[in-house]
Amino acid sequence: MTEFKGKGVYGAVAVGKISVFKRAEISAIREYIEDCETEKKRLKSAKEKALKQIEEIHDKALREVGETNAKIFEIHKMMLDDEDYNNSIEIIIDTQKVNAEYAVAVTSDNFAAMFSAMDDAYMRARSADVRDISNRLIANLSEKSSEKAKSSEKVIICADDLAPSETVSLDKERVLAFITAHGSSNSHTAILARNMNIPAVIGAGDEFLAAVKDGMNACVDGYTGEIYLEPDEITVKKILKKQRDDEEKKRLLQELKGKENITLDGTKIKIFANIGRVDNIGAVLINDADGIGLFRSEFLYLENSDYPTEEQQFSVYKKVLESMSGKKVIIRTLDIGADKQADYFKLDKEENPALGFRAIRICLSRPEIFKIQLRALYKASVYGNLAIMFPMITSVSEVDKILEICSNVREELSRENIKFLENVELGVMIETPAAAVISDKLAPLVDFFSVGTNDLIQYTLACDRQNPNLESFCDPHHEAILRLIEMSAENAHKNGIWIGICGELAADTELTETFLRMGIDELSVSPSFVLNVREKVRSIDLTK
Repeated sequence: MTEFKGKGVYGAVAVGKISVFKRAEISAIREYIEDCETEKKRLKSAKEKALKQIEEIHDKALREVGETNAKIFEIHKMMLDDEDYNNSIEIIIDTQKVNAEYAVAVTSDNFAAMFSAMDDAYMRARSADVRDISNRLIANLSEKSSEKAKSSEKVIICADDLAPSETVSLDKERVLAFITAHGSSNSHTAILARNMNIPAVIGAGDEFLAAVKDGMNACVDGYTGEIYLEPDEITVKKILKKQRDDEEKKRLLQELKGKENITLDGTKIKIFANIGRVDNIGAVLINDADGIGLFRSEFLYLENSDYPTEEQQFSVYKKVLESMSGKKVIIRTLDIGADKQADYFKLDKEENPALGFRAIRICLSRPEIFKIQLRALYKASVYGNLAIMFPMITSVSEVDKILEICSNVREELSRENIKFLENVELGVMIETPAAAVISDKLAPLVDFFSVGTNDLIQYTLACDRQNPNLESFCDPHHEAILRLIEMSAENAHKNGIWIGICGELAADTELTETFLRMGIDELSVSPSFVLNVREKVRSIDLTK
């Protein structure tokens, strides 16, 4: 038996045979060509095929891991259509009279190097995306693709690393676990594995990759990051027992359906679910969430070729509210920009998009777009229990402008004799350090706070969560993060409003008791984590 250690990124275990993920040998040998136009036609055909492939992967990702995690493939489509990228390939074909495969490979190297050298961590991460789409183009040009498992047997997939498209393309029903030699626990692939509920260990190292062979028996512990190749009988029994315990725990969690989210000392808390599409409502109901704590409305904009109309938006919001049968639904207004781009917005390229023109900044700068969304939301309010929250807040003046626009929209609807609810709760997201620090000023203006921990962590610690080199510095339990959340909770309650958390940290059961002691009133998590958090809440005694 040989033991290796990586980092577990999804807590579950697996026992089975290894399948080493092999990519087809995609060569881009330089070949002299006479007919450049024919070569460019080949490129166009390969690109059209690639776009269809990415759209299929995007749709599969939407079904399996939700809208947020599928956004990476929107970026891939945008990059494949990028004018500079495509011009570079065609110029190389024309000026050097070389084959399309070689022109794509050179462009890929040049663009990847350019992105890697940038100061902004978000833009550096695009280097891997350029290589991913370029490899897809070259594969289509040479009609090669990564090898697929030929057997119907479930296997443990091992690889140096997996591109997001490769992870989603794998048949989930045939995957017992993922193990990669490299990668970050905050990488897109790790996040996808977590959302696919598949045991995953990353960073197992080059020695592991050299040792592993197809057909080997292995045990994977996604809790501890331990990997055992050709395990002995004792180890197999230990892992199988852990697996049975996991299954029993899942069964017991099902018994929590219908029970209150209440601590041993009688403190009640709301546990809501985060979703990004109407299709995800079933998961909210199946997992017995108290409501929807974050409905990401931007999918309406990302999936359209033009601004969604008031009627289109109203139809979606109405359906969500009706489906939730009176349970609270908190819809976040347009949060586009940074890694979420829609061409028709015609946003300028930015050196630091994570800190750029995005979310509420777009809405306040383009109020005509904002008002259409607000009109649709208010019109839908009569069909359920709606609350609206606004992202990326940094100042009191922003909230003042938001409230003024909301008031104008209500006045318009009244003049038009359109029914709506006057008392729709309005809240702001605490996802910038600025919002947390001035939460005492913001609280009197709104009905609730919702802490977006993903961005709050990134902005407070000055760490790009997608950058594997910063993993040891990006501590989600950092005292500064917890202080900002506690400060916001204190200021919320002093002003008589409630506060929730809707970022990934809400599902971290190591912090559940800490959050409850701070006075957090609501936790909103991915639907599959609702019962886990309920179990934790019901085990806590805040009097001790």
